[in-house]
Formats: sequence, structure tokens, C-alpha cells
Amino acid sequence: MSSAPPATASAANIPAASVQQLQSSLAQGGAAAVLVQAAEQLRKEKRHHELFEALKMQLRLRLGLPLQSSEGSDGLSEPLRKELEDGLIAACREVGTLLIKEGKVREGYMYLRPVGELAEARALLEQVVPDEDNTEELIEVLLHEGVDIGRGFQLMIDQYGTCSSITQYEQSVARRPRHEQQPAARKLLQKVHSDLVGSVKHDIARQEGGTPPENTLLELIRDREWLFFENAYHIDTTHLAATVRNARVLTDPTDLRMALDLTEYGRRLSQQFQYQGDEPFADQYPSNALYFQSLLGENVDEAIAYFQQKSELLDPQYHGSVPIETYVELLARLNKPGQAIAAAIKLNPKTVAPIGMAPSLIELAIQAKQFDAVLSHCQEQGDILGYAACLAAKAK
Repeated sequence: MSSAPPATASAANIPAASVQQLQSSLAQGGAAAVLVQAAEQLRKEKRHHELFEALKMQLRLRLGLPLQSSEGSDGLSEPLRKELEDGLIAACREVGTLLIKEGKVREGYMYLRPVGELAEARALLEQVVPDEDNTEELIEVLLHEGVDIGRGFQLMIDQYGTCSSITQYEQSVARRPRHEQQPAARKLLQKVHSDLVGSVKHDIARQEGGTPPENTLLELIRDREWLFFENAYHIDTTHLAATVRNARVLTDPTDLRMALDLTEYGRRLSQQFQYQGDEPFADQYPSNALYFQSLLGENVDEAIAYFQQKSELLDPQYHGSVPIETYVELLARLNKPGQAIAAAIKLNPKTVAPIGMAPSLIELAIQAKQFDAVLSHCQEQGDILGYAACLAAKAK
């Protein structure tokens, strides 16, 4: 485990009373007592980095090790090494907690990171109120360190606005596993949907002379084609397209319904704002609408047929594995894992590496409780690891 930066020397002399206390502790209890006294003094003075070093010295003294050493724990017996590591974790937890409670977010998380307890760090950071001094550090730790991606992304939106937040999403958040993307995708969806509804209502009130009685976006635009005359729009159309695209990771019906609303607005825009997406969502708003509808139990057969056709006709050498993985994933999300297994095996693009969008064959076999087809496929492909994993999953 790496330690914190070395303590910096204090510019002031140690008060005579403190020197006397340390000397008295040494006389009464030896080296252990003087280190306890030093740690207590450092706690009172909130000199947390030095406190960490004092706690390390206490630990090493208790274990019979040199007070300071740069050799690490490689040469220690396993029981002693574990005790040292556990003690260092405890010291990191104490110092990190103290720093975060003082609002020193980045410094505090430097100590809490080795502890490895995200829930613990998240609970501590919930107590930190964002201000002009700590917001940047909160975004760094909550969003980029993955401690609380939803809250971190909301701070990003509040601090830098939608445009910068979308850029950040696509540069870093989108690289995370899908379940980790969901809190940020939800915050972005809520922001863009709310802004769009507000802007549409304002336009209707301006042109009709009163606040419209409708509340949902679909109701507001359904019979008002004039809202889109002369290439009109009510929100940055690139923001709209990005939000719809990123909403595909979401699973909650409320979120999916909100995303579907955005596609209904998007498909009414002038053709110059109908940006082409990547396959199998090239026809961006209609294809995304079909995807969201199927997950809401609507037009399921039409969606399956559409994405099946895309997966079978699009050349993986040009479009990669995304059309195939989208189709397989959709089948899995529609609780059709048996069909997903068959599609994944049949359409497997042997010359193109998957990007991990779709569940693995093992995951699908577990979901379907059907292992034989996967076992046969692994055997035919010479996939010893996959075959063994499938056997183990079947036995379990």
C-alpha cells in the first residue's frame, strides 16, 4: 500500500507545554505512550497528514517493526503482513474521514481510496455541501473516481451546463460499464427533458396567449405542428440527439418513457436537424423510438424484426459488432435469453472483436437456464475456458 505524502515540517516551534507532555509520556509509558500523545496532539491541531505518519509509527512499533522503513511488507510473514495492512487501512480510514469532514475532499479521498469502501466514502461525501471552493474536487471524486456518479454528474451540469456535461459523459462516463453510466444518463435525461418542456410551454404561451393545459411533452407537441415551422427548435438539437443516444443504457420505465418523449419531439424537427446516428440507429429518432417502445412492452415484434434485420444485413467489417450486440442485448432485455443465445451463436462475427455491449453467452445461458447450446458452441470453437465456465455455471 502506498503511503500519504511525507509530513511537512511546522514553521513554528513546538510549545514548551507540548514538549513537557511528550517527555512525561515517554517517562511514564515509553515509546508507545509518546506516540499516542503525539497523535492526540496532532488530532487537536488538525495536522492530519502528520497524524497519519504518527499512526503508522504506532502500528509498526506495536508489531515490532522499525518505526520508519521504505522496504514495504514483502519480506514479512503472511500473518504479520496482513496485520500491517489492516492497521494501515484503519489509519487511512481515520485520517480520510477527518479530512473530508473538514471539507478537504480531494485530500480525504486520497486516504479513503485504499480502504476500498465506496459506500462509506459516498456517505461521508453526502455531508459535504458544495461551494465555490470544493465543487471542483467533489466532481473529481464523485464522478471521475466513481464514488457517486449520479451526484457528481449533477454537479457537473449545475457548474458547467449541459454542453460541457455531454462532452464529459461521452469522453469518460460512456467508457464505464452500463450500470455505472445509468445515474449520469438519468441526470442528463431529466435535465434536457425538463428544459425542453419548459421551452415548449413558453413558446406555446407566447403564441397562444396563455399557459397550455397539457403537461407532458408528447401532449404539448401532438397537435401543434406550427411549433416546428420554419426550422424552429426549442433546445440545442445536438444536445437532444446525444441525450437520446445515451438514454439507451437506462432500464426504469419512467426514464424510458421520458426518452421516448424526446424521440417524438426529435422526429418532428426539420430534416436538417435529423442527424444520422451510428448503425443500427442510423435513422436516429425512429429507431431509438422503436427500441424504447419495445422495452416498454410496445411494438415488441416490430422492434425485434427491425434489429434482427440490421444485425443480419450490416457488414461487421464496416459497422463492427454493434448491430449484432444491440440485437442480442435487446433480446436479453426483453427476457428472451434463449433467442439471444441462438442469435449470438449464429451471428458471431469471428473476425471482429465484441465491445462488450451484449451479455456474454455464459450470462445468457444462466438467464435462460439453457447450457447445452453454449457448451456445443464452445466445443466447436475450441474455447476451453468458455466450456469450463459454462460447465461450472450449469453445475452451480
